[in-house]
Amino acid sequence: MADGTRHPGHEPVGPASAVRPFLVTAGRVANPASGRALPLETQVVATAAGLDALGRLSFERHDIVAACRLPQSVAEVAARLRLHLNVVRVLAEDLHEAGQLAVHLPDVAAAHDASVLRRVIDGLRAVPDSRGVPSDHD
Repeated sequence: MADGTRHPGHEPVGPASAVRPFLVTAGRVANPASGRALPLETQVVATAAGLDALGRLSFERHDIVAACRLPQSVAEVAARLRLHLNVVRVLAEDLHEAGQLAVHLPDVAAAHDASVLRRVIDGLRAVPDSRGVPSDHD
């Protein structure tokens, strides 16, 4: 949150995995059908089927679905679970194809809209730094 506090249940889950990312994804880097990885800001949320399957999911897949009880971005999931971003991207695609994760892609037109980008920049400048001073007043 902007005030430095965290939402309950959004703390990092544990230590970073010692398993190499390419082992977790079997060497895959993106969905072959789409030809590209999910954008960082893609929102993901567990489906009812995903929550029902939690006990049958293995390792990282289980952690991703469990972490996505509330919608969040692919980048947030990777940070929270301390997983490599591309691992989360690949596994999120797999979970989506299995119906265990809903994926909401960002609006490409909004991402290229200068007024949206200006509002994002203004919002980031308004976030206080560690001294409590908005970043545009340094």
